[in-house]
Amino acid sequence: MNQIKKLNQSASAMFIPVIAFCTLFGFGGCTEKDEVVTPVIVPIEDKNWQFSAEPTWADEFNGTGAPDPSKWVYEIGNSGWGNNELQYYTRGENANVSNGILTIEARREDRNGAKYTSTRMTTKGFQDFLYGRVEANIKIPAGRGTWPAFWMLPTDNVYGNWPRSGEIDIMEHVGYDPNEVHMSVHTEAFNHSINTQKTASLTVPTALSEFHKYRVDWTPYAVRGFVDDVQVFEFVNGNAGYAAWPFDKKFFILLNIAVGGNWGGAQGVDDGIFPSKMEVDYVRVYSLVN
Repeated sequence: MNQIKKLNQSASAMFIPVIAFCTLFGFGGCTEKDEVVTPVIVPIEDKNWQFSAEPTWADEFNGTGAPDPSKWVYEIGNSGWGNNELQYYTRGENANVSNGILTIEARREDRNGAKYTSTRMTTKGFQDFLYGRVEANIKIPAGRGTWPAFWMLPTDNVYGNWPRSGEIDIMEHVGYDPNEVHMSVHTEAFNHSINTQKTASLTVPTALSEFHKYRVDWTPYAVRGFVDDVQVFEFVNGNAGYAAWPFDKKFFILLNIAVGGNWGGAQGVDDGIFPSKMEVDYVRVYSLVN
């Protein structure tokens, strides 16, 4: 060890005059350079992850009245929500549980300057998830101007505000295009504001009249979307950094019906359709099994 220390000191003593000599006489090729290290990119592999046999979190909506306050909170207001939406989201007045079904109802009624009311309920602050299988059994509301969704947002916005920290849309539907169901992800690199969003669509002929299971399997390798257990969407982690894949942080669940907006209201709103209802049989989360 002492020999190594002496060698290091000798090398340092020799190095200083050399640097001084180079600086004094301006020899441009005689400079100290940092070592260039090429990062090693480890490919993300599909390890055929499995999910728990039983839900690790669920709401079966077996109560009566308001949704379970230990599982859901409400986002309130009529700010347009970044999409020029027309509804005022109430503190749960538009959500009710009965006979094992959650009903979210969009209504034509004036509230705080808005012409419509609805509910946007989330698990934020109660339950969030990093990877897993997330599914819900849903009957989609009908009517031009409705924009229901079952989706996920990041808990902490670690990479910045939308879309930098990501969004996972498990089910979206716009009323002017009945029975056409959409699944998407949004990131800084891939989002609808720059027309690069990653989306899959499926015609579900009875989406408005019957319950269907909308599901996402989220692993370190991919976000995959399913309707009634048939895969219709896949977004693979290309290991290109957070701008393409911010899905390595916790997300929470949202259920809502928007009215109007840039997409939902692209063909106007039919005031004759209200009240319009989204019915949810259950929401379940299965954890990732390594």
